Amino acid sequence: MPRGMTFPKELRERAVRMVAEIGEPGAIRRVAEKLGASPDAVRYWIKHAPAELGGKNGLTSDQLEELKALRRENAELRRANEILKAASAYFAKELDRPRTR
Repeated sequence: MPRGMTFPKELRERAVRMVAEIGEPGAIRRVAEKLGASPDAVRYWIKHAPAELGGKNGLTSDQLEELKALRRENAELRRANEILKAASAYFAKELDRPRTR
């Protein structure tokens, strides 16, 4: 395949599984040759594949999804916290102002 073309997700996952199953030196090169990819591409796929496929990511797909959800929730809570801080400062100023009638 020419440089810059993307491989289907199924092929990338298959390559990662094949390298994990072979589990010996030269496995990446052999799998890359069989699939028509570069060894560097296969190394990249392994590095970014979830652990259950034999990748080096260290996290399973479920853990990655949970991590993404927690990061989204964390960002949302930080925004809400900033809004509450600003509102608190506004109302504190209002309470400190002398009242005239």
